[in-house]
Amino acid sequence: MTQLIGEFECKLDAKGRMVLPAALKRQMPHVERDGLVVNRGFEKHLVFYPREEWDLMTAKLAKLNQFDPKVRAFVRAFTRGATELTLDAAGRVLLPKSLLEFAGISTELVLACQFNKIEVWSKEGYEELMGEGGVEDISSLAAEVMGDINFGL
Repeated sequence: MTQLIGEFECKLDAKGRMVLPAALKRQMPHVERDGLVVNRGFEKHLVFYPREEWDLMTAKLAKLNQFDPKVRAFVRAFTRGATELTLDAAGRVLLPKSLLEFAGISTELVLACQFNKIEVWSKEGYEELMGEGGVEDISSLAAEVMGDINFGL
């Protein structure tokens, strides 16, 4: 599984293209050949998956019970707008206008790596999320989320 790290500020050009940062490309050695997949995030953002990670995710979804209406609804919502992205000769990807509108992204954006995927936020949305009042006190959140996990320490 890919383990991506970093946070990158980027800008869209007038056509909705974004240059993938070199430091991020280095972490995904096959991105120029295999490309990325972008889809809607759970909040008001987008998510980039390296192609191999998207294939792993959809393989898991395909194993779910397709006779369950909740499964079908989730799969529809999760894959809605999913689009393959390929890098052009200048290392840019063209983001679909409908997805940019969904995420409220106009010009400035933030790429925030999360293990095997990259969250794509409008700069304003990300600052609001991560700024004061946007994320609970990290200490309390850590205790609640991680408190019962034994790390063998």
